[in-house]
Amino acid sequence: MTATGRHYHAIPGPSVIPDRVLNAMHRASPDIYGGELHEMMTGLYEDLKRLARTKHHVAVYIANGHGAWEAATTNLFSPGDHALALVTGRFGEGWAQAAEALGVTVQRLDFGRRDPVDPDAVAKALAEDRGGTIKVVLMSHVDTTTSVRNDPAAVRAAIDRVGHPAILAVDCIASLGCDVFEMDAWGVDVMVCASQKGMMTPPGLGFVWLNDRALQAGAGARWRTPYWDWTLRIEAKQFYHRFGGTAPTHHLFGLRAALDMLIHEEGIEAAWRRHERLARAVWTAFDAWGEDAGKASGIGLNVADPACRSHAVTSVRFAAPLATDIRRWTQAHAGVTLGIGLGMAPEGDPAADGFMRVAHMGHVNTHMTLGVLGAIETAMAALAIPHGTGALSRAAAVLA
Repeated sequence: MTATGRHYHAIPGPSVIPDRVLNAMHRASPDIYGGELHEMMTGLYEDLKRLARTKHHVAVYIANGHGAWEAATTNLFSPGDHALALVTGRFGEGWAQAAEALGVTVQRLDFGRRDPVDPDAVAKALAEDRGGTIKVVLMSHVDTTTSVRNDPAAVRAAIDRVGHPAILAVDCIASLGCDVFEMDAWGVDVMVCASQKGMMTPPGLGFVWLNDRALQAGAGARWRTPYWDWTLRIEAKQFYHRFGGTAPTHHLFGLRAALDMLIHEEGIEAAWRRHERLARAVWTAFDAWGEDAGKASGIGLNVADPACRSHAVTSVRFAAPLATDIRRWTQAHAGVTLGIGLGMAPEGDPAADGFMRVAHMGHVNTHMTLGVLGAIETAMAALAIPHGTGALSRAAAVLA
């Protein structure tokens, strides 16, 4: 057995939490009515805006990503409202279902599990909405399940091209801090995220960034409740009301440490470049494994076009059940946990055992990524799974 030692979860969230973040949270409860916690909040909000590349507003919730969906949805919609959901994976469908559960009428454009959103299809659907009933376009920047990366700027251009008044709302839960994202420059009105992926903080914080156009569009939203109301969180004079009650104190201290690392030390542009490089190393390895003998094992990247692949997570396929066999081996014998192929086949379908996800998001570097790739190759050797050669040396060359 060689799994003894620090285990590494190469799953797409919760991601690796830096020791500095854990240490910042390891403290006694603070005063929630004044002092250090209050003093750090102005800078924290400003850094959250820097992360999203916006000059507008941000609301912070005690919630996960599903809570961030609900916060955005309840602040934007009223009974009888309509949305257009652009689906490229399970979580794009998930946001659509969450909106429907609240009573929104949702029209879907489903682009499958391997291809990005087609802006021309969006333009066509909106052009056909001559009465302007569609209030919001919902989309994922990156869908965690498929690793498809979409282009919000192109979707905004499609909306504007046909003169439609729809708000553009983007889920960046899998991508923020990893893939390039420019909220204001791309014309995004609402963006949601959660703390446990590229933001390098434990699960428990949900975020909604919004501009004045979104504030105006949601001014009369009748599904808004006191807890989810984003106007209270961005306009409240009292600290207590900015969180709908007691603040998530220790998460905020951890988030402060994470943003110090990401914004002020590494810099967000450098973080984008790091994730892009680590992603290319992973893609290069799987391309090599899929050559020659690897064709018999069905090894390949889920997304064919590199320009449409996430820099935070990579979804890959094998002939079933090889992906599950590899995941079980690396967890038991190498101390590495890989992501399941979530949403790539119906639940209970044996085909699901042919997919896995490799995360390279957040607090991740060269030796961690090469270690994961080495564990996967070792598993294939141990399980006698045919694969192409030279993967590790090619990945190393990308990172050299």
